[in-house]
Amino acid sequence: MTETQNFGPANDVVIKVRSLENRFGDLVVHDHLDLDLRRGEILGVVGGSGTGKSVLLRSIVGLHRPTGGTITMFGQDPRRLSGVQRSRLEQRFGVLFQGGALFTSLNLAQNIALPLIEHAGLERPEAEELACMKLALAGLPPETASKYPAQLSGGMVKRAALARALALDPEILFLDEPTAGLDPIGAAAFDQLIVTLRNALGLTVFLVTHDLDTLYAACDRVAVLSQKRVLVADSLDKVADTDDPWVQDYFHGPRGRAARRAHQRHNKENR
Repeated sequence: MTETQNFGPANDVVIKVRSLENRFGDLVVHDHLDLDLRRGEILGVVGGSGTGKSVLLRSIVGLHRPTGGTITMFGQDPRRLSGVQRSRLEQRFGVLFQGGALFTSLNLAQNIALPLIEHAGLERPEAEELACMKLALAGLPPETASKYPAQLSGGMVKRAALARALALDPEILFLDEPTAGLDPIGAAAFDQLIVTLRNALGLTVFLVTHDLDTLYAACDRVAVLSQKRVLVADSLDKVADTDDPWVQDYFHGPRGRAARRAHQRHNKENR
């Protein structure tokens, strides 16, 4: 859990998921799933393979239409909005996809400038200037602006994708496995970057991950997907005490114990 917790009260909910159902033929992924995302928090979403973590994220951001249930964002149901209203709502959040999803034919400045041109109506020179600022915000040096995705390391791709997610100054960030494929040092640096950005910009973060180190380093609350719904959503310590076989194996197995010890050691060193 992060030391700086500035998220709002429990009733300050920016995303509310109620009775969500997701079915693919005979396969039921979610059944009456409920979840809240509170303003200013970093919420980590975990679960075993096939529990629908990414499907949940895609349902919330509108890339997948659920079979049933409701999702409201800032008190609005996107499905009930006009095209213009929905576009405005979508500009209030940014998404970092697992593979980065950068356009390979565009350099980084052009990748990040694209939403500024398409949605903010900026001219290309101004958009690319702002794009360079977003790259700096994500911790990338100025010379990366002219580079193409194929010329970057995995960690740099993640940061570039983060810069694009921040392009329109969103209030909510959705991150799908942001540290997947990164070495331990790069992953730790990325975790710290997310916390720093949350604290500096007042962001709310919905973070799908399997990385225990990320949960301990960055998340204020953790939601566990199991049995087609949210089994528990609470502080990491309370979630880890949940009487469930998967939870116990995940948080109290060798990797879970190692992540907990590393977090405790980090806290002692920084007191």
